[in-house]
Amino acid sequence: MPIIKHQQFIQAPVKVCFDLARNVDIHTKTTAQTKEKAIGGVTHGLLEKGDTVTWQATHFGIKQRLTAKVIHMEKPLVFVDVMVKGAFSSFTHTHQFKEEKSGTLMMDTFEYKSPFGPFGIIADKIFLEKYMTDFIISRAKALKKIAESAK
Repeated sequence: MPIIKHQQFIQAPVKVCFDLARNVDIHTKTTAQTKEKAIGGVTHGLLEKGDTVTWQATHFGIKQRLTAKVIHMEKPLVFVDVMVKGAFSSFTHTHQFKEEKSGTLMMDTFEYKSPFGPFGIIADKIFLEKYMTDFIISRAKALKKIAESAK
């Protein structure tokens, strides 16, 4: 099961970073390259514990749907979402925020299991793990840009 970890320092208060990361409208803006949009569950505003959201996006030229549920939240330090329906066999995405002297350290931990057994493991090694890593880094950089421009 691949585990992707990424840290992004953001020169903005922890609450600002936390709220941007759980904002459905901001998620749509930061994932424009995959044309993500919320089509079910919470479709606007801030996600809370127990909320679900169904995303529609285009990955690898294929339109897909994925439903995630927020299963844990400690404001403004951490929230965790898991896939309840979608292309992966499973995933857990932990979003952590640590207040620093001059801003916030945002830490993503994305654990997933590909479908299709041994073929999924091969796909991970060939392209999927890199694709998901690039996706998470791209979103973190976009959140940084939004948070730092909001000053």
